[in-house]
Amino acid sequence: MSNWTEVDSYLNRTVVQPDAALLAAVDNTRNAGMPAIEVTAGQGKFLMLLARIHQAKRVLEIGTLGGFSTTWLARGLPESGTIDTCEYEPAHAEVARRNLEVAGVGHKVTVHVGAALETLPTLEGPYDLFFIDADKANNPNYLEWAVKLSRPGSVIVLDNVVRGGSVLDENGDEDIQGTRRALELLGSHPRLDATALQTVGSKDWDGFAVAIVN
Repeated sequence: MSNWTEVDSYLNRTVVQPDAALLAAVDNTRNAGMPAIEVTAGQGKFLMLLARIHQAKRVLEIGTLGGFSTTWLARGLPESGTIDTCEYEPAHAEVARRNLEVAGVGHKVTVHVGAALETLPTLEGPYDLFFIDADKANNPNYLEWAVKLSRPGSVIVLDNVVRGGSVLDENGDEDIQGTRRALELLGSHPRLDATALQTVGSKDWDGFAVAIVN
């Protein structure tokens, strides 16, 4: 176990304190044979706190997986708050729905099944907060849709923007290219002010970007 992972475990025990429903969501995701690519507990709680700080009432998430980050986001919303979350795989969506119900937040969440780029044109904004954590090749497209469905002051979070440093590879695969184009868009879009931060932990070396819509 690396020092990064040990520190993550320590911080989870002392600060984050994920509860039984969240731990069960991770176990259910593993038992369903789904990839271990959900956010860490610390990152999930960061999303929850960001939703609370921003006083978000409507959230759009692109990439549901087992509903781990969705649960954290839902806990950061008022009782009347809502989340639309897009998941490509029907089997993943079913696992997520069960996890959300167990966590007591299912009534806040609508899981849309299918390609996000087909779902997004059917949604009506504005949303207060966006979390983009799906196929990285389409990150620029997802980012453009987030801006379309936003309002001035909306916050956009884009996950996995460092990818172990491979974001530096100008000739990387389609996921790297999508990430690079999204970062360039964040830095040049006339309606966005953004930053990007590197992270280390149980998911190794990665990072996320945060933008506010002007």
